[in-house]
Amino acid sequence: MTGTILVAEDEALARKNICQLLEGKGFRVHEAADGKSALEIVDNFELDLILTDLKMPGADGVEVLKHAREVSPQTLVLMMTAFASVDTVVEALRLGAQDYILKPVVLEDVLRKVERLIEHRSLAWEIQMLRRVIEQRDIEIIGRSQAISKIISLVEKVAPSASTVMITGESGAGKEVVARAIHLRSPRQDKVFLPINCSAIPDNLLESQLFGHIKGAFTGALNSQEGLFQRARGGTIFLDEIGEMPLSLQPKILRAIEAKEVLPVGSTHPAQVDVRIIAATNRDLKKELADGRFREDLYYRLNVISIHVPPLRERRDDIPLLVEHLIRRHNAEMKKEYKGVKNAAMRALMGMPWKGNIRELDNILERAMILGDGEWVTMEHLPDGEQSEDNHLVSMHHDLREATHIYERTHIENVLRDVSGDRTRAAKLLGVSRSSLYRKLEKLGIPE
Repeated sequence: MTGTILVAEDEALARKNICQLLEGKGFRVHEAADGKSALEIVDNFELDLILTDLKMPGADGVEVLKHAREVSPQTLVLMMTAFASVDTVVEALRLGAQDYILKPVVLEDVLRKVERLIEHRSLAWEIQMLRRVIEQRDIEIIGRSQAISKIISLVEKVAPSASTVMITGESGAGKEVVARAIHLRSPRQDKVFLPINCSAIPDNLLESQLFGHIKGAFTGALNSQEGLFQRARGGTIFLDEIGEMPLSLQPKILRAIEAKEVLPVGSTHPAQVDVRIIAATNRDLKKELADGRFREDLYYRLNVISIHVPPLRERRDDIPLLVEHLIRRHNAEMKKEYKGVKNAAMRALMGMPWKGNIRELDNILERAMILGDGEWVTMEHLPDGEQSEDNHLVSMHHDLREATHIYERTHIENVLRDVSGDRTRAAKLLGVSRSSLYRKLEKLGIPE
């Protein structure tokens, strides 16, 4: 367990014993011999917890507590008091203290309460993020194409390491799904996966959002605030559209990778961070390097492992499985019971140019399921312009054998779906013998 703690205690021996105890357990400790020094430390350092005596010269513990609530509201406060009256305890708790401990202190009790509060502070942020992780625990990379098989193999190899990963590919191709798959197979799987779209946050706010700021760092900074790098402690940061990151911030990302620390806006004291960084871009970063829009040192630190996600039009084998997955997901969201996509509609989907990749496919299926009859997606439910059954001839694989292979497999899968997997009925509808059908299933890689 790690964290930064302020110990404010005017009794030198007690302060020394507490500091040594906490440092021995791996905490970073600041110490203050009076209330005035404690207030200065609160102003200048990112603190996870303040352990303060109630009675001190310069400023008492209640003043320290009130100031911390204004300057750093996310910091927890544990009050030490020899005055165990109900009034003082209730007042401290009312003002925002998380707990109190009676003096003379027992070091084991101090450690137990400190560890419990630090764990609580971490969990308070993580719980809401972990809900998203739990909801998407079944995230998988959908596909059976050779390209997807290579990606899945690479993910399995990369996930256990702590190395940075660069994922490239067009918008909507599934880069975030690959990043999540890496996280969920890593030792950090029970921590936060935090996606950040670098192009969605205005440049003037991005630094503060990523690294945090201290009170008064800029107009409107009424309180100190942790950045996303601190909040994702122990987890994975996914920097999507990293090619959009301003040049001025790129050295700070490099510092986070190399030194494991970030500098909050307005602060002169770096904050330690423990995150794995996965980045993604739809830009050609080598061209950005040549044009002076991306730092070479950052590029090579991010690009330790490179994974390219090809566009959907280059892996049409994956469309039937993606369609099945998306329909299943939308069924759950819409509380519907669609069985799948009719053959003609599937052929149309297989032949579309898919400039918007999986995101476009998802959008079209969602629309079709809203407008449809609740059982099958058909041609009439597809948007105008996607309904031509000859559409697939335009953008299908140029190789005739590959095109035939894809169509034959898709057609057989749809027939099997129509008859709920009954091989005998499927063979009859297809006009082949049952043994011929089984040979086709094995040849085409269709599971039995």
